[in-house]
Formats: sequence, C-alpha cells, structure tokens
Amino acid sequence: MRTLSRLNEAYSKAKEIEFDDHSKYVFVADVHRGDNSSSDEFGPNKNIYYHALQYYYQDDFTYVEVGDGDELWETKNIQYVYTSHSAVFNLLQKFKEDNRLIMLYGNHNMQMKNPAYAEKFMTLAYDSFLGEDIDILPGVEFLEAIKLVHSETGQEIFVCHGHQGDLGNDQLWWLSYALVRHVWRYLHKLGIKYMASPTHNKYKQHKTEKSHHRWLRQNGAMLICGHTHRPRLPNSYDDRYFNTGCCIHPRGITCLEMSYGEIALVSWSVSSRRDGMVYIKRELLKGPMSVGEFNKSKNGGTHGNQGNSQTSETGQL
Repeated sequence: MRTLSRLNEAYSKAKEIEFDDHSKYVFVADVHRGDNSSSDEFGPNKNIYYHALQYYYQDDFTYVEVGDGDELWETKNIQYVYTSHSAVFNLLQKFKEDNRLIMLYGNHNMQMKNPAYAEKFMTLAYDSFLGEDIDILPGVEFLEAIKLVHSETGQEIFVCHGHQGDLGNDQLWWLSYALVRHVWRYLHKLGIKYMASPTHNKYKQHKTEKSHHRWLRQNGAMLICGHTHRPRLPNSYDDRYFNTGCCIHPRGITCLEMSYGEIALVSWSVSSRRDGMVYIKRELLKGPMSVGEFNKSKNGGTHGNQGNSQTSETGQL
C-alpha cells in the first residue's frame, strides 16, 4: 500500500524530540486559517481558537500544529491570512520565542514543504491597519512529521498530518489544489462543500483511518494525526491511533492535550450560563489515559479507564 510506504518514509525522516512525564504538549490540526471571506471556515471559531491558544501559552504547553494550519488552497497569499488573523500569529510568535512552537505541514499548506516559500511568505507581511511591514513567523521551520521519544523508556509518539499516501491529497495534491483554487473556491462561497475531501466523505475517512491502523500493526509507536477532522482517543491501550479533530467544526474546536504523562481529548466551544452570560467552555471529552501504558500494549495491552466529561469556564465573551 502506498499509504504504508509514505508513512514509513515520513517516520524514518521525522525529527526526534525528547519528552518525559513532565512535558506538556497540545496537538492541534486543521485550523484552516483563511482570509476571513465567506469561504473562510475558520472565521466562526477564530475567537474560540485564540482563547484556547492563550490558555495553552499561559499554562506552558508546547503548541504542535499537526498540518493544515493555513488554508493555502483557497487563499492566494498567506499575507491575506495574516491580515485577517494577526492576533493569532502574534501569539504563535510568542510560542516560537519561548521555543514552544512546532509546525507541521499538511496537504492544504503543502507549499510550506519548500523552505524558500516558507521563508518568503512567513517572514514579513504588510499590515494595512498599521501601515507597515510586520514579522509573521520569521525563521519558522515546517516539518512533515516529528517523533517524540521518551527520555527514559524510549517510547515513541509519531505525529504527522495523516494525508500521506492519500492520492488526491499527497502525490496528486497539486491537482486537487488547482481544482479547489479555480473551481471549488467559488462554489464554497455558495455553501457547497468539496466532497473529494475526507472531511466530507465518510468512505475516504474510513479508508484513511484503516490505512493508519494497518501501519500501527507493523509499528510500536503511538500515532497522532489530523486530516480526517474526526477527533479520536482510543477505547483501550491496545489501540494506538489518535486524531486531533479540527478547528472548523460548527460546534467548536477539538485538540489533544498531553501533560504529566497523560493524554486527553478536549473541546473548546461557546456556551452560556443561566443568567445569559456567554463564555468559552473547555470540556474534557475523553480520557485522560496514561501515555506510558500504550508503550506496554506492544506486548499485550489492557483496557484503559475513560473519564467522564468535565467542563470548565475559561473565558467570557
């Protein structure tokens, strides 16, 4: 299978990063930051996302963007993205300054695979509000994948966007890019979805996820992906496939938090109290589960404990 060979290729070239039981990471994928037009699916959730980003910055998390952070299939120039979401990029810059920013590319920002392109478009942008050129993320490195390696146990967590081997989003991504840019971009403004995407195609979702499970049967690492927009935390320690979900769902955004040796699936959404006060709610959807137990599952796993849903009020609108 081409998917298996592409995942193996990405795994073999992945940048290794050491972590331990005190590390704190948040994995976020498929933000799809756009130009704030009617086709920008990120627009309705931008305030939720920004508040979540502030929470993770203040709580000393390392932010890992697992591909498709910027919507470069529908947007002609990333400077339009910056102009629309400058506050987000300013906060990402703070993560970078603290050495707590890891950026992966996906199919919708595959252009970032080219270091010259990333350097050109991620260095400066003209801020029409201030009337001057502003740094975006100068010197940022976009990777295809990373491999988190536990400093004591050697346990591995392989992180990639998940489009690897998906013909229309990997080998022929440029064809899908052209179709979206010149056809579906305009239909999208009318509310028509791009049905070739695994986001809107259940068959492609299941096909992609099955390929990921086949890869896991041949490898001992945990696998964290995005791409399908389907959030997932395993039901048992025998299963090592995780998915961050996305930031463009009508209900809000989802992500994976890994802190102090545990991993959990979390959502952020707008809610309200009985008195009518509107706030941004952080909700624990599933977990937490012990990261170390997944290392043991290679030699026969045990069932994990799934926590009840918990919520917290973290901001007011």
